[in-house]
Amino acid sequence: MVGGIAGLWGAFIEGPRIGRFDRIGRSIALRGHSASLVVLGTFLLWFGWYGFNPGSFLTILKSYGDSTRGTYYGQWSTIGRTAVTTTLAGCTAALTTLFGKRLLVGHWNVVDVCNGLLGGFAAITSGCAVVEPWAAIVCGFVAAWVLIGFNKLATKLKYDDPLEAAQLHGGCGSWGIVFTGLFAKKEYVNEVYPGFPNRPYGLFMGGGEKLLGAQIIQILVIIGWVSMTMGPLFFLLHKFKLLRISREDETAGMDLTRHGGFAYIYHDEDEGSSMPGFKMTRIEPINTPTPDHHHNRSVAV
Repeated sequence: MVGGIAGLWGAFIEGPRIGRFDRIGRSIALRGHSASLVVLGTFLLWFGWYGFNPGSFLTILKSYGDSTRGTYYGQWSTIGRTAVTTTLAGCTAALTTLFGKRLLVGHWNVVDVCNGLLGGFAAITSGCAVVEPWAAIVCGFVAAWVLIGFNKLATKLKYDDPLEAAQLHGGCGSWGIVFTGLFAKKEYVNEVYPGFPNRPYGLFMGGGEKLLGAQIIQILVIIGWVSMTMGPLFFLLHKFKLLRISREDETAGMDLTRHGGFAYIYHDEDEGSSMPGFKMTRIEPINTPTPDHHHNRSVAV
């Protein structure tokens, strides 16, 4: 959630990308250049999330001595359940986003599915160790609609966040914090956080409103702290023109202006480029004969 609020201020201060909205305010989608790389990066994050959630436990071989389930149940069981809840929330959010966007816009979009998956992961991270697997499905389902809703709101407000950091990490992360205050199970809370047997737990699990209230306060504190620290920082970077490239470079593209050429080789002899008045063709070496030095020496003699 910290990254989401920071991204919110950065994108708000810098403003939309050139061409993101037309002159009358209509939204124009600026697609990424490679959906394949987006999917690859998503799978890498998916793999890393297992180190982030289950891997956050400091020990594995720790028995819950007072457990009524016997010696086979311990911290290793909690770690396994954490991996399960993480997987269920992410996959549920991905599938919900897939079909939800299909119903809303009329076509499939793999990039939206990737963002939905990460939104489910961001939401479940708060309570991944203290909720039941069925509750993780609820978390992922709601997280998908939170992401879709915040994206709709961002478009309406002409807010442009290329990575959807505010909507994904900020919006889904906030829902995840509230979700923990609703669905945290008493038994799991006491196992993961021992020493205080009367800790508050989820409202929907019979624990009252104490944990939910604390979670809401946590959201407000995060928003306030990050706004006070990152807001001025992004404002100073904006004033000194250190946060964004020039308008000319942004229009031409950084592949050309900062890296000296195009990122891809185009073979479009039969088709015109999508840019009016611009066409890329393949450059091939000229077939020049190799000089015969031995023959030249013979003639000279």
